[in-house]
Amino acid sequence: MPNIKVMHFGLGPIGAAVVKQVAARPGFKIVGAIDIDPAKIGRDVGDVVGLSRRIGAKVSGDAEKALKSTRPDVVILCTSSSIKKVMPQIETILNSKTAIVSTTEELSYPGYTHIRQAKQIHNLAKKKKVAVLGTGVNPGFAMDALPIALTAVCERVDRVVVNRIQDARIRRLPFQQKIGAGLTTEQFQKKADDGSVRHVGLTESIAMIADALGWTLDRITDEIQPKLATVTISSEFLAVDPGYVCGIVQDGVGYRKSEPVIKLHMEAYLGSPETYDSVEIEGSPNLSMRVAGGIHGDVATASIVVNSISKVLSAPPGLHTMRDLPLPSFFPGH
Repeated sequence: MPNIKVMHFGLGPIGAAVVKQVAARPGFKIVGAIDIDPAKIGRDVGDVVGLSRRIGAKVSGDAEKALKSTRPDVVILCTSSSIKKVMPQIETILNSKTAIVSTTEELSYPGYTHIRQAKQIHNLAKKKKVAVLGTGVNPGFAMDALPIALTAVCERVDRVVVNRIQDARIRRLPFQQKIGAGLTTEQFQKKADDGSVRHVGLTESIAMIADALGWTLDRITDEIQPKLATVTISSEFLAVDPGYVCGIVQDGVGYRKSEPVIKLHMEAYLGSPETYDSVEIEGSPNLSMRVAGGIHGDVATASIVVNSISKVLSAPPGLHTMRDLPLPSFFPGH
């Protein structure tokens, strides 16, 4: 098999983590990267992400030009959580007839929240004869694909409850900022209202689970509250005094016939006494699963992206989700 030619679009913390995995696995060839940061443009991809060796491919600021000159098989798109923000990037990539694996949270299951954009992407991808996938650890696995897979052994499902509890001290600085660590309650509320502090994807995950189970929901709610520090808590990056925000508590609920049938509960804050992921399926049989220590967000996101590349390249053209793609697994390369 020839090497899979990979272009990296966006070299933030997650984009860089994906580069490191792709560079370490046989069967992949990094042909370039795209980023808007002037400090990265023109440099070797390996230097930019902190690899001990050079890749022999440079970072470009011009997506169209880079795609045309390198002709990759797939683009890994890691630039924004918002589907509206990435639409021009997706169009540029698809116009070059290149498949996409993206970490854009809203792209993980856009048929419920962003119907117009989902149709546009699907139609353009079909026209250009390539596949597109939005994935990640959450959304994309821990709170949707994993519980969906567990229901395969049920004769009846009444309710799905998923918990993701994280001590955010182990996560990178942008994640700690995204959960509002260090803010006052007033600052937190303002940022929660404008959407800059929150986990994006609970609504998408709930819609994915409901569709997989054939449930029509009345409504989906997604509510966020600040978690306040009771003692001074420090991470590698910042310290939070008592009374200040140290993270978030967020609940997504899907209602069916006025009953809460899908509950996704997430806590991410500095100093959480434990970190774990759990899934409870109420039905026949009842199922209870707990991942002690949790699924590490950054490592797992980069891994699921790399492990999904081969599935996306063999998928029919169009926009896909983790629900309709064949189950990905660790891909060692060749």
